[in-house]
Amino acid sequence: MPPVRVLIVDDSALIRKLLSDLLASDPEIILAGTAGNGRLALARIPEVKPDLITLDIEMPGMDGLETLVEIRKLYPKLPVIMFSALTERGGAATLDALARGASDYVTKPSSNEIPERSHLRVREELLRKIKSLCAVRQPRPGPGPKPLPVTVSARPQPRIDVVAIGTSTGGPNALTELIPEIPADFPVPIVVVQHMPALFTRLLAERLNGLSHLEVHEGKAGQKLQRGQVWIAPGNHHMTVARKGSEFVLGINHDAQENSCRPAVDVLFRSVAQTYGANVLALVLTGMGADGTRGSAIIREAGGEVIVQDEASSVVWGMPGSVVAANLADHIYPLAAIGPEVVRRVSKGRALATAAARR
Repeated sequence: MPPVRVLIVDDSALIRKLLSDLLASDPEIILAGTAGNGRLALARIPEVKPDLITLDIEMPGMDGLETLVEIRKLYPKLPVIMFSALTERGGAATLDALARGASDYVTKPSSNEIPERSHLRVREELLRKIKSLCAVRQPRPGPGPKPLPVTVSARPQPRIDVVAIGTSTGGPNALTELIPEIPADFPVPIVVVQHMPALFTRLLAERLNGLSHLEVHEGKAGQKLQRGQVWIAPGNHHMTVARKGSEFVLGINHDAQENSCRPAVDVLFRSVAQTYGANVLALVLTGMGADGTRGSAIIREAGGEVIVQDEASSVVWGMPGSVVAANLADHIYPLAAIGPEVVRRVSKGRALATAAARR
């Protein structure tokens, strides 16, 4: 594969130099050009023909969000990574950008970080996301029949007492589509790991809470799980579920990263399998990497089921694709079909369990 051509858009000459140097350290990526504002970026795209754009959010004149909207009109499939500040304002703007079509984001070095470490973090995140978003993949289907669900294995369906979701790149938009489809009388709790930094997860929970029939909150240690609730793991912390008597409660810890992630999907999946046994429905949605694969194995060993998002509807098919490659997926669904299927399975499983108990 030829080197990935990247256009850097940022009003700060210092940031443009930093990103240029980071890209220069990888032979698989080359700098196609730079632009100091949104209007210049739009003019440069047809000149330098980038494979991907890094886009600052706060710029004078045409800001990053306005520029993104124009990019999406002209180049709907061109990957765009937002370069955002790790602040409340930056987090809110990043969620806005993702909702408007940004592919992913990387947070800028902050004053709380040691410069050498922050540069290393940005380099690792940026290069990994560039390569993942620009990897050769099957073209998405155009207009025509919608992709059909695929059943990989047919096993008895146990009663579902919890739904556990793991996602990363593309996850905020996937959750924004999925969670509002769940009705207010949904009879089980939902627990979620979305790979995002601290602060961003709270903002995501608040945004989903305003869009959904269910209560959506950032996870808290000791919180009792109840029906009609969605709990999102807080950034930079793992989230687990444990049983205390007849109640199920959340645990929050700062243990070592798993799969270079904290929160990690594997940590959550492992804990729900240990706590709920066979009564778990796990969803692995769009995201890069393989987080969630080992946890999916443990869920299936305990008798639970695993549904993954299909490749055509995923921004990156790393996480769900890894589960499929390991033969751990019971079903593969396009994103639009997952919400209704979750509701159907939970309702059917609990109805069957209730009928059996009355016999």
